[in-house]
Amino acid sequence: MPRMTTADAAVAILRREGVTNAFGLPGAAINPFYAAMRRDGGITHTLARHVEGASHMAEGYTRARAGNIGVCVGTSGPAGTDMITGLYSASADSIPILCITGQAPVARLHKEDFQAVDIAAIAGPLTKMAMTVLEPAQVPGAFQQAFHLMRSGRPGPVLIDLPFDVQLAEIDFDIDTYEPLPVYKPAATRAQIAKALDMLAAAERPIIVAGGGIINADAADLLVEFAELTNTPVVPTLMGWGALPDDHRLMAGMAGLQTAHRYGNATLLASDFVLGIGNRWANRHTGGLGVYRAGRTFVHVDIEPTQIGRVFAPDYGIVSDARAALELFVEVARERQGPLPDRAAWAEQCRHRRATMQRRTHFDNVPVKPQRVYEEMNRAFGPETRYVSTIGLSQIAAAQFLHVYRPRHWINAGQAGPLGWTTPAALGVCVADPDTPVVALSGDYDFQFMIEELAVGAQFNLPYIHVLVNNAYLGLIRQSQRGFDMDYCVQLSFDNVNAPELGGYGVDHVKVAEGLGCKALRVTEPGEIGPALEEAKKLMTEYRVPVVVEVILERVTNISMGTELDNVTEFEDLAERREDAPTAVVALLD
Repeated sequence: MPRMTTADAAVAILRREGVTNAFGLPGAAINPFYAAMRRDGGITHTLARHVEGASHMAEGYTRARAGNIGVCVGTSGPAGTDMITGLYSASADSIPILCITGQAPVARLHKEDFQAVDIAAIAGPLTKMAMTVLEPAQVPGAFQQAFHLMRSGRPGPVLIDLPFDVQLAEIDFDIDTYEPLPVYKPAATRAQIAKALDMLAAAERPIIVAGGGIINADAADLLVEFAELTNTPVVPTLMGWGALPDDHRLMAGMAGLQTAHRYGNATLLASDFVLGIGNRWANRHTGGLGVYRAGRTFVHVDIEPTQIGRVFAPDYGIVSDARAALELFVEVARERQGPLPDRAAWAEQCRHRRATMQRRTHFDNVPVKPQRVYEEMNRAFGPETRYVSTIGLSQIAAAQFLHVYRPRHWINAGQAGPLGWTTPAALGVCVADPDTPVVALSGDYDFQFMIEELAVGAQFNLPYIHVLVNNAYLGLIRQSQRGFDMDYCVQLSFDNVNAPELGGYGVDHVKVAEGLGCKALRVTEPGEIGPALEEAKKLMTEYRVPVVVEVILERVTNISMGTELDNVTEFEDLAERREDAPTAVVALLD
């Protein structure tokens, strides 16, 4: 039997489980693991500037490609606690990442040793498994179980904590006979799918709510086929955006209080049957349940049994992986194609809403109105572009105005929405798929949270374009404070003594980005946005580093949002002519 250190065994298992990349920061307590990675030579390591950044890079890496599992590595103590936000974000959005931390020697865990913290207890509520491995012989089984849990059922993160002496201990281990554990995913039965289709067939105005579970299950192709077979309009959630191309005839728009379209809300409110697949009825999608549920029958399909009925009791629930369910939905729908009702008129009504209920994007104001930024982004970036964003008015407006055509081309921290997530996540996406254009989108506060990670992109030649919309405000919180009649502690503006040309907008993001080894451009007028984005493409190709395009916005713009699906406030003039929304996927009917 081959004999090796547990660290060598762990790295060998990572390789056998398909890991080729890791993100992290070495430290004294994790150096034996790093030494094992160095000896192995088969895992490419990206050195983050902050361990939270490494965890978000791992998230971006996982989200970019089906089957990926991002790995982040850090030392003992604060490295693990820094990863907690990444574990929360991954857990909330059902994203498998593996966090590996170093730890004080086993005999000193109870002695309050330097940087010794019970990270397993801290991470436990946010992971599918958090384990400090106390016995060297348990290391292979811990890693084997980690990959089994991350892939089985509802995907999610795992943390493995390795004491220093455990990493150095030698064990008997044969990697040549190692096998990953079988993955468990619940699957719908034919009878369950038949009942759900009976309910859909009885409806007059059905829709499909397509959630992030469809993306996670790599089942977008089956969703499109099923929607076309049944001629059922699709309302994607924010996490499911891209499962159906935005220019598809059955794309009905997103619904919700913020990241939604007027026509998406109108279609949901006009429906009488909702088939939710891989979604969780998030409150910013539903708004008040009284309005959301009124007059509608609901079927809910989800991989996690405890999600069924968590927010409200559906009329029928099915516990199933989205791909397994959609395979049966397609199969049974094909068999029933003759008896299925003709819903051409309903589908046409939904398309008509898209062509008549649009928000205006074309504004020539100086300072720039944010809507114009997204109009120009639609012109500059094609359907192959991957967008990365997290939270704020910038993200909300992006969901209202940008276009996404493919699964995993809108990569967003949905439930947790941590500020600072965008930059490291975008870098993880670049590592996962260096051949696809990546465009990140941030407001100024999100951008400032983990701005140091731009240096990672410069050091490791991870080029992408980062569109920075700067109004020198905590814009979403400022808008929320309107309900309290205040504008308090949300101003980011100040007179920068080193950059008076900014006119009170505070941080000179261009100088900071350049100081971190990146390229940066600043735009102050709407006519400059398009040329700046084209110049950014050239700079990215030439220098192979991140390129920041900062657009100076008007200080205050209130983005459309509300308290109920039928009570969304529109703060700006709506589109009345095609010229008002020239990059809309469906041309406005004048």
